[in-house]
Amino acid sequence: MTASAPIVTMIVPGRDIAAFAPAALDSLRAQTEQRWRAVLVDDGSHDATAHIFAQAAADDRRFHVIAHDDSRGLGAARNTALDVVDTPLVGFLDGDDELAPSALERLTSTLAASGSDLVAGAYVRSRFDGERYVSGRVQPWVAAATDPERLGTTIIEHPAASANIVAWSKVSRTELWRDLRFPEDVAYEDQVVAQLLYTRARAFDVIPDAVVRWRVRADGTSITQGKDRIPVLRDYLAALRGGIRVLHEAGARAAVTARLDLILAMDLPPLQEIAAQHPDPEYRALLDAFVADLESLPEFADARPDPTLVAGLRW
Repeated sequence: MTASAPIVTMIVPGRDIAAFAPAALDSLRAQTEQRWRAVLVDDGSHDATAHIFAQAAADDRRFHVIAHDDSRGLGAARNTALDVVDTPLVGFLDGDDELAPSALERLTSTLAASGSDLVAGAYVRSRFDGERYVSGRVQPWVAAATDPERLGTTIIEHPAASANIVAWSKVSRTELWRDLRFPEDVAYEDQVVAQLLYTRARAFDVIPDAVVRWRVRADGTSITQGKDRIPVLRDYLAALRGGIRVLHEAGARAAVTARLDLILAMDLPPLQEIAAQHPDPEYRALLDAFVADLESLPEFADARPDPTLVAGLRW
């Protein structure tokens, strides 16, 4: 373990992730860039997550643990950790995902070279094949956001970056978070924040490297796997609306069009399939109202959704 001062804090929240947390923490230990610290936030777990986090901190002083007595959600967990960050850079890793070994080296060295406020990398899904979790390919919309490498760009110059809406796969300068926090008590808390990062950054970088393996849990317990539930749908649609609003307010009209392209191609078809069979008419009503909002946008006429993209959701 290096004694060098850390340059980046990785925020690792989790609730009841004992089955996956060891792999996430091992992926940090395996980094080629070792100048990191990690804030592990146990969000009111009922399994062995707290023990795993505590043992990590006992074995390696770079790990620090914060515990919530009761679950407060991902947004609150990340915010709790943001309040104690004291390194120049900060990033996020969900406790059931994994970093690629060179992720931190690639992300931090890119910012050192460019002087930008934010760098975003590509990512892949990791799915269970019956025996183990296997990583898939970089999806087309992720590649469009991150490939080719661009240094010192903006959301006006590179509107396709708006497709990368996850909290993780990025490292940013801590100063960018001075007056920015995640929404709490909602799902999909990272989508609006991602667009705020793009629009507030003086400049940002994108790199094509797949820096995160995003686990799609085999048991279906991920938040993103619960879109048939009306409360989750409400939060999901609110996040999509909020992200578009941020881009509008920043004058990033091409980015709004890029978001519409993806929402129409990827988000709506699965939701419409659910709505067609959902027993509660409120589900269809919420979805219809959302579609009407999209159609009222001036950029809607310019949208050109690619219907083949939805197939990527199954990879």
